[in-house]
Amino acid sequence: METYFDSDALNDDLNNNIYLQALNSAKSGIIITDNRQPDNPIIYCNKAFEDITGYSHNEIIGHNCRFLQAQDRSQPERQRIKDAVKNGKECKLEIRNYRKNGTLFWNELTISPVKNQDNNVTHFIGVQNDITDRKKYETELREEKASVEKKIEERTRELHDNEAFLSSIIQTVRESLLVLDADYKVLSANTHFLNSFKVTAEDTVGKILFELGNHQWDIEALKVLLTKILPTNNPVIDFEVEHDFPYIGKKIMLVNAYRVEFEGQYKDRILIAIEDITDKKEIDRRKDDFLSIASHELKTPLTTIKGFVQLLERMVPENSSDKFVSTLGKVSMYVDRLNNLIGELLDTSKIQSGNIEIHKEPFQIDRLIRDTVENLAIATPEYNISISSDTKATILGDELQISQVINNLVSNAIKYSPGTDKIDVYCNRVGSFVKVSITDYGMGISQQDQTKIFERFFRARDIQKKFPGMGIGLYICYEIIANHNGTLWVESEIGSGSTFNFTLPIMQN
Repeated sequence: METYFDSDALNDDLNNNIYLQALNSAKSGIIITDNRQPDNPIIYCNKAFEDITGYSHNEIIGHNCRFLQAQDRSQPERQRIKDAVKNGKECKLEIRNYRKNGTLFWNELTISPVKNQDNNVTHFIGVQNDITDRKKYETELREEKASVEKKIEERTRELHDNEAFLSSIIQTVRESLLVLDADYKVLSANTHFLNSFKVTAEDTVGKILFELGNHQWDIEALKVLLTKILPTNNPVIDFEVEHDFPYIGKKIMLVNAYRVEFEGQYKDRILIAIEDITDKKEIDRRKDDFLSIASHELKTPLTTIKGFVQLLERMVPENSSDKFVSTLGKVSMYVDRLNNLIGELLDTSKIQSGNIEIHKEPFQIDRLIRDTVENLAIATPEYNISISSDTKATILGDELQISQVINNLVSNAIKYSPGTDKIDVYCNRVGSFVKVSITDYGMGISQQDQTKIFERFFRARDIQKKFPGMGIGLYICYEIIANHNGTLWVESEIGSGSTFNFTLPIMQN
């Protein structure tokens, strides 16, 4: 199926309420990608697509559709999609995708090219349906036909019907564990739970979870999450509870809950794991306080030192040796480097305490990119930094902070691509957002490290050995973009370079 229309009228069509209502009323997930832009980014998604994937509109716009396959990249269907896009052909297939919370769902996908009057493919329309249940039934049917299935079921039933089997497991785990039935009544509590909360089995077993103690677990948000576990199989991940618990005082607990998918007597059970993170939180708080105090204390004498260095630079005698002038220049350079490091520590402290200030004013993103990147290009003439940005978009945000993000990402591209001299900076419109991409052709980032690279103080092992740093620059960038209602992500392969992308909403007139 091929569609012909005036591609320049696409944005007008998407803004038409009738079309939007029709697309958002569809039960199938629908996306539109822009084939004229690099990497064919998503510029529109309907409400059903958000519901199926679990991602919000802001987290979807600007991405290539392959982000739904997460780390499951060996599927041959991915190549079929790639070939269809390359050749401008229609394609229909079934592929494994992953929701935002990491759960798998099978996707029946149809992609169709959209051509303009010149017969050029300008966009692709993707329609997806969740066929997980159908796949599940097909799998169960195949398994039932296998002769070995009966033996496996008999052996599994013997184990899972034995109450001692489950109890022995939860008793040996050094973490507080509870087993609930479908009505949230406690069926079992391990010794670690009883000892940690200083309660007896009589106080716990047979009671409703939300009625334990002084009703510390009677939290509406937690109830909502727990009620979804059995029908949807969606786990509760890292739900934080801060409460003044009976007998043990004020604590911070981390709750994880999963459906126990056993056969027979133990079907439809909820396993809850409770971790005391009070000490860890206190350590993090003290570390943040130390960073804040240390940064402020270092800032004052460093400012004085910088002033003296600048004074010395203005008072250099005419007959000074080259070594003296060179040494003074190095002192000034290292003072600036230390000043930038302390500035990053202060920014980190402000982010953690929630005191970071954002002064939002309208600014032109194209001009900001050119000014920021050109200043870096002057400082590193050995690198060929190309700029492509002609969006004519106005952004409502903190211009200095966005400049800081661009400066950090381009500086990282320079720092982590030794042996190469090319960096590409690209900015374009994607729906109601601008997408900025910084691409280097350096060492690349492993898939494992990509999941942690925006965490505070995280540094990959191979990078730690070769390059100095504290691992807070990308954390600051991530928080700044998040505070501007955008998203920041990375795409990379080891040895093939990296592309850092972020989106920002365009200011509406």
